[in-house]
Amino acid sequence: MPDALFSPAAARNAAPIVEVLKRVLPSRGLVLEIASGSGEHAAHFARALPALVWQPSDPDEAARRSIVAHARAAELANIRLPLAIDATRQPWPVTRVDAVVAINMIHIAPWDATIGLMAGAEATLPEGGILYLYGPFREDGAHTAPSNAAFDDSLRARNASWGVRDIEAVAAAGRAHDLHLVERVPMPANNLSLIFHRGYRGSAVDREFTP
Repeated sequence: MPDALFSPAAARNAAPIVEVLKRVLPSRGLVLEIASGSGEHAAHFARALPALVWQPSDPDEAARRSIVAHARAAELANIRLPLAIDATRQPWPVTRVDAVVAINMIHIAPWDATIGLMAGAEATLPEGGILYLYGPFREDGAHTAPSNAAFDDSLRARNASWGVRDIEAVAAAGRAHDLHLVERVPMPANNLSLIFHRGYRGSAVDREFTP
């Protein structure tokens, strides 16, 4: 697969992520993945969740070629060709999906990408639709582990607009677009899964992260 890219992180975290996705995603429907990267996750998730159709996307052309390579190698009918989506640019080239997934995206992008992700998810998800985020987050203004603090420093050294985000700020950005944090799931390597519902209000988790 000459165009295929490989990510050690994607290989490590695919199995624990899919266990959460099996529980929180709808049993059937269309899932849009924003910033699919290498495409390894798309192939793994489509294989593990055969009743869901997986729509990968990435703004980077090399990433999209890699997604196609992994999808072809997987020989799965429920992976679509990748879309060129920049989360900051609205509207997205898809009008309606049942869930939106973004893994290890918002800390390797400017804050505008988080705002764009929320806006795009609001526009494409139905009432009760799921937005799933995965990655490291700060809580109560602090990192949850020294390794996350070191990772944050390395990100900001590469690009001053990147960095591990405060979960409270992410939850607030979601609420501004009718996306409400309903579950926080601890994951391996000091990461979190955050599950948002569109139009769902009154969650104890959402109240916890409301100023």
